[in-house]
Amino acid sequence: MKGYQVIFPAAALVLGVISAPAHAASGCSPATLKGSYTFVAHGAVLGTIAATSSVVASLHPFATPQPLDDVAIIDFDGVNGIKRIDVAMIDGSPRGGQSSFNTDQTGSFQVFANCTGQMTINYPGANGGTTLQLKMVVSDDGNIVDALIVSETVPASAAAADGTRCATDGCAVGVQVSMQGKKMASGH
Repeated sequence: MKGYQVIFPAAALVLGVISAPAHAASGCSPATLKGSYTFVAHGAVLGTIAATSSVVASLHPFATPQPLDDVAIIDFDGVNGIKRIDVAMIDGSPRGGQSSFNTDQTGSFQVFANCTGQMTINYPGANGGTTLQLKMVVSDDGNIVDALIVSETVPASAAAADGTRCATDGCAVGVQVSMQGKKMASGH
């Protein structure tokens, strides 16, 4: 019986030493996202969001949702900045009539210790005035990023089924878009 008394404490000590580094290494920070990531987005633009009072905004749906697909490369600096290029199709046509990659997008990001975060993307040029707000989850030691667009403001939009249009200085649109990102190999 004395042999078991020695084995159990020794086994507990070994298991504690083996599992401690794995537990201590969990968690994320902005440095978790550093480098280039490919992203694929899929979803739909649902309508225009317009204020119905000084506090409440509501969705004015399009007659039919506009399907959206997008591919992008986002470069994370490991601190809080991003650079992005993308090309998108909305309702079967290139976004804004632009069939080439939309370059020079910039933005910022945050990653929290629980591996959730947020990102802002700003578009220049023909799509200037477009801003995306995303919520994201980082996994696989920073190699995978899953995100949802939670807010999108645009300079112009199609009229909703009830005739609601963007104001001359732009508006928010209702979107249902998910994005999946994967870290690219070094030296892409």
